[in-house]
Amino acid sequence: MQINLTFPALHEAQLHIKANRKRFTVACCGRRFGKNILEEDLTAETLLQGYPVGWFAPDYKILMDSWRRLVSILQPVTKQKNESEHRLELVTGGLVEFWTMQDENAGRSRKYKRVIIDEAALVPNLEEIFNDSIVPTLLDYGGDAFFGSTPKGHNGFWKFYHIGLDDSNPVWKSFHYTTYDNPFMSKDEVDALVANRPEESVRQEIMAEFLEGEGAVFRNLAACMGAHKSTPQEHPGHRIVFGVDWGKQNDYTAISAMCDDCKCEVEHDRFNQIDYEFQRGRLVTLAQYWRPSSIIAEANAMGEPIIEQLERQGLPMVHFQTTAQSKPPLIESMALAFERAEYQWIDDPVWTAELEAYERKVSTQTGRSSYSAPEGMHDDTVMARALSLHGMLTGAATVTDNFIY
Repeated sequence: MQINLTFPALHEAQLHIKANRKRFTVACCGRRFGKNILEEDLTAETLLQGYPVGWFAPDYKILMDSWRRLVSILQPVTKQKNESEHRLELVTGGLVEFWTMQDENAGRSRKYKRVIIDEAALVPNLEEIFNDSIVPTLLDYGGDAFFGSTPKGHNGFWKFYHIGLDDSNPVWKSFHYTTYDNPFMSKDEVDALVANRPEESVRQEIMAEFLEGEGAVFRNLAACMGAHKSTPQEHPGHRIVFGVDWGKQNDYTAISAMCDDCKCEVEHDRFNQIDYEFQRGRLVTLAQYWRPSSIIAEANAMGEPIIEQLERQGLPMVHFQTTAQSKPPLIESMALAFERAEYQWIDDPVWTAELEAYERKVSTQTGRSSYSAPEGMHDDTVMARALSLHGMLTGAATVTDNFIY
């Protein structure tokens, strides 16, 4: 009986990797290039030949999509499936076992003809785990390994990639492709994605470049620090927007005032008195001086009662709830503004230092970005500036005729 299996077609770049790979192959690819499709193709090829495969990923969430696709494609030739162990046996004698590399001993005592290491750049201690635990599993069959990932800094994946760049190396081979190299992806769609992401994100996630300072968020600072503290008389009739981040415990309260017409910061204030009345009074004084059309303030547990009192005084308050969903686009918009040098800020040593130290981290569970100051540092001034910029970019609700100062 003949059984036909349907696999996604490989595009030219995927076929080039498959035809020219060596025993240890490293594919550094932009998002949506199609590395998972290639990895699944290589896995199925080995399984149908009757050999065992080990599939390794940083965590279960990352491996589950490929597990489900392979289960679906190989269902007609599946002999036994173990969902809890993520183990699939075929009638050909081939089997695949899925592992997470959160356990550094994953795969020990097994023997494989081929190993797939998916999203290898997200695996801590990749080099040690591969050499100590995975390489021994390849000895019995003289097996090979395939590393596929989007880059993430200078780590084990980066080291393996550079080993494979040496064409004289008999066992290592590296390939580099961007998101644009996938002909199944609309170029217009990729262009739209690129247009709305900061340069560093585009270079890493789309162009698959290794960035030494990949955790840094704000770039091109020197070109954007040309503003100076000014007076309302220098901005007659202009729209002024405040951003306010309230101090919490040992944090500072920070206020950034920006002119929407001049595209620059005109004033800022930072203090660490957390008494409600002190914070309210300091903001009221600054508002009386500048008469902002909008004050975008963080509406956390501490800030909410202050905002409500300021609203009763007639200040044009706009509530901003900072959450895991709302913070990334807020910060990414400011990162993009810096890269494009669209606005000018005041070059204050403390405020600039907080921008330089700000970090981006990516969750291996969700793939989502989070932003914060390094441990032991503050991000109050960053948030204040991001909120004032947000108020200008979104045209946040404004009030201009009911101030009761």
